[in-house]
Amino acid sequence: MPQKNASAVSRRSFMRLASVAASLPVLTEAHFAWAAHQATPTPGASAPLRRVRPATPPGAVMINANENPLGPCRAACEAIAAIAPKGGRYDMDGETEKLTKTFAEQNGLKEEYIMVYAGSSEPLHYSVLAFTSPTKGFVTADPSYEAGMRAASIAKAKITKVPLTANYAHDVKAMVAADPNAGVIYICNPNNPTGTTTTKEDIAWALENKPKGSILLVDEAYIHLSDAKNVLEYVAADKDLIVLRTFSKIYGMAGIRCGFAVGRPDLLAKLQPFGQNAMPITGSVAANVSLLDAELVPTRKALIAKTRNDTFAFLKANHYKFIPSESNCFMIDTGRPGGQVIAAMRAKNIFIGRTWAVWPNMVRVSVGTPSEMAKFQVAFKEVMDVPSTATLHDPFVDVAFPQLS
Repeated sequence: MPQKNASAVSRRSFMRLASVAASLPVLTEAHFAWAAHQATPTPGASAPLRRVRPATPPGAVMINANENPLGPCRAACEAIAAIAPKGGRYDMDGETEKLTKTFAEQNGLKEEYIMVYAGSSEPLHYSVLAFTSPTKGFVTADPSYEAGMRAASIAKAKITKVPLTANYAHDVKAMVAADPNAGVIYICNPNNPTGTTTTKEDIAWALENKPKGSILLVDEAYIHLSDAKNVLEYVAADKDLIVLRTFSKIYGMAGIRCGFAVGRPDLLAKLQPFGQNAMPITGSVAANVSLLDAELVPTRKALIAKTRNDTFAFLKANHYKFIPSESNCFMIDTGRPGGQVIAAMRAKNIFIGRTWAVWPNMVRVSVGTPSEMAKFQVAFKEVMDVPSTATLHDPFVDVAFPQLS
């Protein structure tokens, strides 16, 4: 009889978790980026999220979603074309297994410490759902990437936002102290939206001092764009953390989808009740050959850094305030409601990122190609040369989103 009751409880738990997962849309950077363009944003307001990205307007400069305009590397494109004829079968050649093996060997990990997903958005959401609850809170920096908070709200977890330090790093000591009942402490490194980094030593301190039973969720989506040190060795050492990786950023595969959750097998097992779809063979093969291209990361890191730093030189020359970044995005203090600037730039067919409630006058800008950033510079100066207005008519919403209220 006890076994029967345990089985019934297990089934109920599984069905509850499955129900929660089904009710939660897995949100990506694209959802948040386009929410800022659904209407003229009100400072501090949270726009509803559009589930389908609209068509890109002709000639638009898209620097709003931290995408990599370079796209997949040549080897990835060739691998996708070569494997496409096998798309009528499931992964008959074991491409996802090959990818797992490559990543494990390159990072000194056991293969069972790696789970492959279509991007890092799913494991981010599922990790939060698995380790937070009405009695286990979610702690994040403010500002930081919002998807974890959305998942925590579904789990009915207490959400605690902790300001960044004076140099825009995660204040790990304040985060650890913020909630003695935390289930997840989320560290995005480099941070989205600031592009700033938190030291490996600070993350190690957080691991050693965090509340018992909690995990660190370390999001390394942008790690290759910076000089920050990754923390995969702490996974290999069986610490209480899950590290997220994606091929959407430096590898240029945002539309192809591939990513990892990396952690101890017992931690990763807690994600599985929420689901794990089979990977598309195109995503797995493209990711694998990208990892095997030894020149891809350093070459792209240098190209993106040069374009970013050239833009910073423009901002400095024109006395615009901004936060120095090591990533493919940065924040500019516009000195006025950021929503006005977003809308004014959109009227010039330049799509920049969004604001965060804690900094309503700051807008995030993604790093595009040199020609895209040149267009950004011209448009931004024109916008900033016009005095701030209380209201701004935005014809883009009327034309491109007539169905939106």
